[in-house]
Amino acid sequence: MTGSGEHDQHDHGNPSPLARPDRARQQYDDLPAATRRWMVFWAVARPSLIIIGLLLLYYLMPLWDRQSRSTGVWLVLGLLLVAVLLAWQIRMISTSKYPRVRAIEALSLSAPLFVFVFATAYFATAQGNPSSFSQPLNRTDALYFAVTTFSSVGFGDIVPVTQAARVMVMIQMVGDLIVVGIVVRVILGAVQSGLRRHQSET
Repeated sequence: MTGSGEHDQHDHGNPSPLARPDRARQQYDDLPAATRRWMVFWAVARPSLIIIGLLLLYYLMPLWDRQSRSTGVWLVLGLLLVAVLLAWQIRMISTSKYPRVRAIEALSLSAPLFVFVFATAYFATAQGNPSSFSQPLNRTDALYFAVTTFSSVGFGDIVPVTQAARVMVMIQMVGDLIVVGIVVRVILGAVQSGLRRHQSET
């Protein structure tokens, strides 16, 4: 009896791995529904506010390029910014208490920022050389073209004409595949890594 009692106390203090529930996954699922909705709301709201700020910056800041080299430099810097942001977000996902919520925030911010980088490059290129595309591009046209290229729709109403413009579009196409394919898979892997880490800690 004594041994049984000690065994019961031991089980209550340190539950066996087989009897222990998946607490890492339940940490989020066990939260009140209102709390979960609020967390998801802020996971989308924070990037949305940043995107609104980027959109205002895109429409308000002066973008007038007379040299294709400077556009190329800014494009590379913009893509480096996206890569650094993604790397930081993936690290935060794998260490976050709620990795799935953090992944929503990462995807809500990274993809639009990627599109804005190319929209800015297209607009600057069109300003420096109006014949770069099949028609002159204003800011909305450039953003529209970047979005249609990202979504692989490509209506064909706007097409690149010069070599420089076509190179930029090809870079975006390759980047689209990376963002949609590899990056999403890496983010999902970071979510699983975060869940496993919390499982081992609990």
